[in-house]
Amino acid sequence: MLNVTIQRVEPIRVAGMRHIGPYPEAGPVFQKMFGWAGARGLFGPETRCLGVFHDNPRDVPAERLRSDACVEVGPEVTADPAAGVEIAEIAGGDYATTIFEGPYEDLETAYDYLYCEWAEQSEREVDDRPSFEIYLNSPMDTPPEKLRTEIFVPLK
Repeated sequence: MLNVTIQRVEPIRVAGMRHIGPYPEAGPVFQKMFGWAGARGLFGPETRCLGVFHDNPRDVPAERLRSDACVEVGPEVTADPAAGVEIAEIAGGDYATTIFEGPYEDLETAYDYLYCEWAEQSEREVDDRPSFEIYLNSPMDTPPEKLRTEIFVPLK
């Protein structure tokens, strides 16, 4: 069982690239997005890397799932349509959050817990805003079993 807390989150401004298809196949889009951000000097010690997930894989066919690979940015960063980079804002509000430790391919078990078991027992109702993840370390220098991902599920 995961430790779930409720957090009020302020809106987060991001630059991101869209992936359409199965969520586990989004890795190349994340690599491309992070390469774009790195080439522009957007990574600092406090920079947050995020994944935004727009669709429920139980309701939407895998080939139509929408996700965004994102980097938190300030107001000085603008869209780069030629590179496929858009500027967006992750909605603020209340979120159920948990930190999952393990390989990205096992994240589905944490989502199943949050959306099914936790949501059924909670007094809070899940909202239809996108869920998102903040990657607390990098697969570039962290073994898969030690990857830490903070998951945010929107609440009404």
